[in-house]
Amino acid sequence: MVLRGLLITLPALSITCTIWFASHLPETPQPEPPAAQMAASTVLRAPSVYLTHGGGPFPVIGGPGHASLTAFLKAWPKSLAQQPKALLVVSGHWESDVPTVTSAPQSELIYDYYGFPPEAYQLKYPAPGSPQLADKVCSLLKAAGLECRKDAKRGWDHGVFIPLMLAYPKADIPVVQLSLVSSLDPTLHIRMGEALAPLRDEGVAIVGSGSSFHNLPALFAAMDGGATRAGQEAVRRSKSFDEWLQHACLDPSLTYEQRCELLAAWRKAPEAAYAHPREEHLIPLHVVLGAGKGAAGTAVFDGTAMGVKCTSVQYL
Repeated sequence: MVLRGLLITLPALSITCTIWFASHLPETPQPEPPAAQMAASTVLRAPSVYLTHGGGPFPVIGGPGHASLTAFLKAWPKSLAQQPKALLVVSGHWESDVPTVTSAPQSELIYDYYGFPPEAYQLKYPAPGSPQLADKVCSLLKAAGLECRKDAKRGWDHGVFIPLMLAYPKADIPVVQLSLVSSLDPTLHIRMGEALAPLRDEGVAIVGSGSSFHNLPALFAAMDGGATRAGQEAVRRSKSFDEWLQHACLDPSLTYEQRCELLAAWRKAPEAAYAHPREEHLIPLHVVLGAGKGAAGTAVFDGTAMGVKCTSVQYL
């Protein structure tokens, strides 16, 4: 009010007073964007991770030898700096003559396990699909000289929905599944991973879903706590293969090329044929390795699942 009076009664001084007053006002600080808004505008590189997904629906409905694996799958997303924008899952339960991706906006579930309680066949995971991501996957594979096909009818097998029900129970992240190639050629799957690596810079996590040990008779013997001779043998021999696997994937003294050579020749590993009589649950690791091209990985799960030694590997 005093300043207003000065401007009315002393018009000759009004300009001077106004200029002086304005020049002595403190600068109005610009509000900084909220941390959440800044984080949302920055897409961090998503991981490439190989997960042991357990026996059928047991990680979700509860089963012998699965407690630590279930706890890990629930906790794993909290270790990431940012939630992935989408998930590209390579499961050991889908093989095709060429790499094939699910391309429907929404996929049904395939209950590809047998002899479990009724609730195992009533599980739901209503996450959206992503035709756009399916297109990108095919474009990247074809640019690398590989074939690719889209499938709008196939659903997601339990190698997809069982670990994701635990890791991302809200089912709010788009999911696309990519098949293995039925040849199970290790080098081909490493190449597939290398071709798909740019997706990680767009916030798409590459998830290999299988098991670092997958000998069913041995698993059934080990799940009783290793009380039988066969169970004790399974535990011992799984440790031998797991030691080799951790060396191949995690040893920082190895170059990427050396890791690729070791995993391409995985059959030469100790107890390889025992750990994987057929390798469909191991080969998703090869895709993950290729997509994680660079430094050594880390063991995000290093424990016992289904009674035997298992490892889950992540590349950031």
